[in-house]
Order: sequence, then structure tokens, then C-alpha cells
Amino acid sequence: MSEYSFDAVIFDLDGVVTQTARVHSLAWKRMFDDYLRLREEKYGEPFKEFTHEKDYLSFVDGKPRYKGVESFLISRGINLDFGDPSDSPGAETICGLGNKKDSTFNAILADDGVKVYDTTVEMIKNLKSRGIKLGVASSSKNCKPVLKAAGLLELFGTRVDGVVSAELNLKGKPEPDIFTTACDNLCVDYKKAIIVEDAVSGVQAGAKGNFGLVLGIAREDNEEELERNGADKVIKDFSEITIDDLEKWFVGKT
Repeated sequence: MSEYSFDAVIFDLDGVVTQTARVHSLAWKRMFDDYLRLREEKYGEPFKEFTHEKDYLSFVDGKPRYKGVESFLISRGINLDFGDPSDSPGAETICGLGNKKDSTFNAILADDGVKVYDTTVEMIKNLKSRGIKLGVASSSKNCKPVLKAAGLLELFGTRVDGVVSAELNLKGKPEPDIFTTACDNLCVDYKKAIIVEDAVSGVQAGAKGNFGLVLGIAREDNEEELERNGADKVIKDFSEITIDDLEKWFVGKT
């Protein structure tokens, strides 16, 4: 039995636990820039590069892969067939482009390895030692191999990721499905859980799910945007707070 008022903390992966958000952003950029150059050659459309600030954060960050492809293409007025998840990487469909991004991501990861946020890992271990249940909820289908490579897989009582979402037909962020499913797996009431997210779509999901507390991590100096979209509290890094701060904020909201 925990000494705290909350029973569980559900962490997003990329940008919260692991330093893979930038790897995702780079993989998206390489894939989309290649495709936009192809459209310039094929259809005569002026090339306008994919950027981290205007495109990745606005249309892709935190969303399931194919939804991210679709959202960005819509922003550029590009309409493609959805295709099929079995499409070859780079095929001119939403699935083909999404699969190309995935292969690019894995190639970068193989070269650079997995880096973690040490302060987040320290917080996770402290929470676990005090009887708090832990979950990881991510849109990424690479969640399990990334956690395994980082040596963190065994720290979490449940993992709800892109693979699980496909199996259970869960809606992606900004819907709260992956977080509510993680709580269900841990047998924890939603109002007794804390959600930790760095993406706008993630804090929106936390707000929709009526969880006990939604904590935003402003890795992009985007405190105001996270607060405006559903974060109850925002920090830049876990080095700024203790478990007692989480307790104070949780009690203060409830």
C-alpha cells in the first residue's frame, strides 16, 4: 500500500523517458523531405522542407504513425490513399510513407543507440520503491524494443504502445485510450493516476481522460502550449521536483 494519494503514474516514452523524440523528428524530416522532393520532380510542386517546429510539433508529435502522415499531408493540401500496412516503405500511400519513416527511425536508432533521461529514470525507480504502480503508454510501435535496449522494460507493470493499440483497436492521441487501458491493466482508477507527457496531443488526451493529474514536460520550451492544452502542471525536467511535489499537486487538484 502506497503512502501517497495517487496509486499510479503512466509515462509517455519518447521525450519523457527516452531521448528518442529527436530521433523520431529526424526520421520524419528525412522521409517527408524525400517525398516532397519527389513531388517537386513528379508534379512540379515547389519544395518546402519539413521542419521540427512548424510541422513535427504541430502535426506529427505524439500521434500514431499513419495518423501523423495523414495530418501533415492534409496541412500541405496533399491527398493520398491510405493504402495498407503491408505497403513497401516509400510507396506513395499513407501507409507506405509511414513504413518508410519507421525504417528510417530504426536505422538511426541502430547507429546512435538509445539514450535516456537519467532524472526520469531516477524518478521512476523512486516511485517503484514506494509502492506506486508504473505504466508506459506510447503511440510508437517501437516502444518495447526501445525500452529493452535501454534496460528499462522490467520497471513497468504495463506497456500500452502502438502494437497493443493495433491489436485492441485503440484510438490514438489526443484520445485517452492508451492511458485508460494502462490504468485498467494496473487495476487503478483513472482519478488516482498521474499522466506524464511532453506532447500537446498527449496532454490533450490526459485532459480528456479526467485523470488525477496531467504533468507536462516542456522539452521544447513550450510550457504555455502544454498548459493551454490540458497540463495541470508543467516542468522542464524531473530534476526540478520530488515525489512530495507530485503528492502536493495531486492533492491540490483533487
